[in-house]
Amino acid sequence: MTEKVSMTFEEIFKQNEKRIHYHMLKLGINDPHREFYVEGLYAMWAAYKKYDPDKGPLATYFNYTIRNRLIDMIRTKTREECNQKKIIKHELCEVDNGNSCGTLKLPMIDSAGITIEDNTFWQNVKSKLSENQWKWVQLFIIEGMSMQEIAQQEGVSTDAVKSWGREVRKKLKGEGEYLESLYSPS
Repeated sequence: MTEKVSMTFEEIFKQNEKRIHYHMLKLGINDPHREFYVEGLYAMWAAYKKYDPDKGPLATYFNYTIRNRLIDMIRTKTREECNQKKIIKHELCEVDNGNSCGTLKLPMIDSAGITIEDNTFWQNVKSKLSENQWKWVQLFIIEGMSMQEIAQQEGVSTDAVKSWGREVRKKLKGEGEYLESLYSPS
């Protein structure tokens, strides 16, 4: 059995510090808060403490330990960021009280008391659209149905319904100010 390394950790650290930077560079790690560097330093210290000369060179063990600890930290950080994004998305959905939040359905604002009675406005819109485009306006905009519900009701694909919506937007894009002037009370 070979003797354990006789150098102090400080001496070994001075000789091997660049290994940490090397692995951070190879893994594409941006480390403004030096969290990954500290993790690499800790990995080097742990490798120094556990090193068994019979199992191979110290440099190889440092490389293995540092690289794997950095990869573990990347995975942990990525998982934390993903969980945080999910929490933020859920909180935004709760605050916004939207119609749907992923698979979670939230109540819509009570539309009682909201009436769409300006027949002149809607007749003007309808006159500029094809039958399917008007269906999109009627069902999606006015009645608040989802694209999937409209597609199912009309017996067409969801992509077809989306296409109707795109065409409506194109046709009415230039008409926005004109339609707005008809709709807004003067």
